Amino acid sequence: MERKLKIDILTLFPEMFDVFNYSIIGRARENNIVEINTYNIRDYSLDKHKKTDDYPYGGGAGMVMTPQPIVDCIKKVKQSNKGKVIFMGPKGKRFDQNMAKNISKENEIIILCGHYEGIDERVYKYIDEEISLGDFVLTGGEMACIPIVDSICRMLPGVLKTSESYTDESFYSGLLEYPQYTRPEVFEGEVVPEVLLSGHHENIRKWRRKESILITLKNRKDLLDNMVLSEEDKKILKENK
Repeated sequence: MERKLKIDILTLFPEMFDVFNYSIIGRARENNIVEINTYNIRDYSLDKHKKTDDYPYGGGAGMVMTPQPIVDCIKKVKQSNKGKVIFMGPKGKRFDQNMAKNISKENEIIILCGHYEGIDERVYKYIDEEISLGDFVLTGGEMACIPIVDSICRMLPGVLKTSESYTDESFYSGLLEYPQYTRPEVFEGEVVPEVLLSGHHENIRKWRRKESILITLKNRKDLLDNMVLSEEDKKILKENK
């Protein structure tokens, strides 16, 4: 039996995660490969109006999420999920493919989605890790959580048809993905590269590796700077300076 990953998401807007009822992740849930639950933080507010935010001490624009509903929600979820608590926040480490691979090896995780101007600082003692999607501003943690959960789930055994479905993709190996082609062989005068029609697996591998390196060099040279290159890779770069 395949290993199952349990993901509990703490949010003010559970309905935003209906997207996981469809496509590949929806099938993974149906096949019991991943379990995704949402908890409405508002349900844990002791305020009679179920309020979860208030004005910041010291003044300033916007509202801050109050600690009580968040902490009580975390404590409740922790009763059935012993995984680490991950907070979607702008001060966290920037999410990348390597982080997705590491998280996908967990059995259980809890994801907290912030909103408004952030969370009360006193909540942080209940958080194990903070993750940022990138150096830009979103309207809420839910917007960052969705692509992160998707990228984690699709690497679970059994979610995709074969491991090659994700190991050849951009960023998995550190490089951007090589060009892809399908039928027809000729479209608007453009022909599929001959090597892909040859059936020669080694030549196809070499072509794809070369294309990946050249595309990465053109679009994301910073990725190459952080890679350990093989002699074959170095030769490709030298020949295409």
